[in-house]
Amino acid sequence: MLEVLVTMLIIAVGLLGLAGLQVKGLQANHAAYLRTEATERAYDMADRMRANIKGVDAGDYNNLSGTPTDPGCITTDCTPKQLADYDVRQWNLDNARLLPLGAGAVCLDSTPDDGTPTAPACDGNGTAFAIKLWWDEGHNGQQKRFVTTFRP
Repeated sequence: MLEVLVTMLIIAVGLLGLAGLQVKGLQANHAAYLRTEATERAYDMADRMRANIKGVDAGDYNNLSGTPTDPGCITTDCTPKQLADYDVRQWNLDNARLLPLGAGAVCLDSTPDDGTPTAPACDGNGTAFAIKLWWDEGHNGQQKRFVTTFRP
């Protein structure tokens, strides 16, 4: 009888260990998914900038963040500046929809690995654009950041 109880205890501890391992695996998988989504979001903005090279050359993407008002010109002709405002608006609306507490900024920055969603820390220097994204992974309450640099 005692041997059966010890065996059941060992099996129960083993099953609890497997359950804990499964939870950690799911958390890691979700974190990887969010990082992949952030990477796709950064490439989306880079593609938007490539499509509006006149706006890039005019400096319309030099310091963009938040969700500006809709310029309302997409069904008509947009200026490069209006298209840049539309791009960052749509991009950040998508960031908020696809990433938990997702936000992003695009700017010229010589030190791209800094900043927060409310203060992106763009210094306006350098020749490369920094595309910065932030989100909350949720399981540890820690805000994550993904940054890529881009030269159109």
